[in-house]
Amino acid sequence: MESTAHVHLVWLPVAVLLLSALAPPALAVASSSTVTELLHSVTNISSTNWAGFAVSSAKNTVTDVRSSWAVPAISGTCPLLTNQYSSFWVGIDGYSSTTVEQIGTDSDCSGGSPSYYAWYEYFPNPSRTITSLTISSGDKIYAEVNYTGGSFLLTLKDTTTGKSFSANRTLPGALRSSAEWIAEAPSGLTGVLPLADFGTVGFGHVNTGINHTCVATISGVTGPLTKFSSIHRITMVNVLGTSTKAQPSTLGPYGAGFTVKWVSTGP
Repeated sequence: MESTAHVHLVWLPVAVLLLSALAPPALAVASSSTVTELLHSVTNISSTNWAGFAVSSAKNTVTDVRSSWAVPAISGTCPLLTNQYSSFWVGIDGYSSTTVEQIGTDSDCSGGSPSYYAWYEYFPNPSRTITSLTISSGDKIYAEVNYTGGSFLLTLKDTTTGKSFSANRTLPGALRSSAEWIAEAPSGLTGVLPLADFGTVGFGHVNTGINHTCVATISGVTGPLTKFSSIHRITMVNVLGTSTKAQPSTLGPYGAGFTVKWVSTGP
């Protein structure tokens, strides 16, 4: 399927130091408390570029992760002089490793107007825009990252239009030690970019009606987030850690989904 280099955005791991000189590390700080949610321990952490949920595990254990979401419409008026960005994706790795295998959509403000599109990335390789898909706000997306036979298959289907895309490649050094469901403020040459006002985005079956999403397969066990022991709720904060930029909800019934609410643009 056709794709083009996505040159102005770089998706960053949440809890690791980056090897790239083009962007600073994204910080994640464990909170002093954990909460019990649906009888599972959920650790609260913060990040300068991620909001959502992650499940961490031992290396070489994560083989599949699935999600769904409705592409959020940009809220309010896009500024004419400042571009803003928001990314929504599912992936393997990145929480505690230096690669990320991910696929998702963007809701951006570009040149004063909303812009919606799909992309994929085998980080640290550049992200690629999926030009064969036309994405609109409100479209319901199904996305999956699957590891089989040494390679990662990335799949995205726009269930509203019926169109789909997939990419398959190996990625040396991938640890397969985490699964993620994330809303992100992408980063460029100057660091974390302004977060577009996406309102609220809902992940998983309880928000989209798409079955078996917000699901992972780890160590041969398949289930929703609450099936696993090391669950992390990630709140996006500004670079000083003094204010919130995007806030995830608690997990829905049986771990079948959650929402992320935009709070501020940043920095």
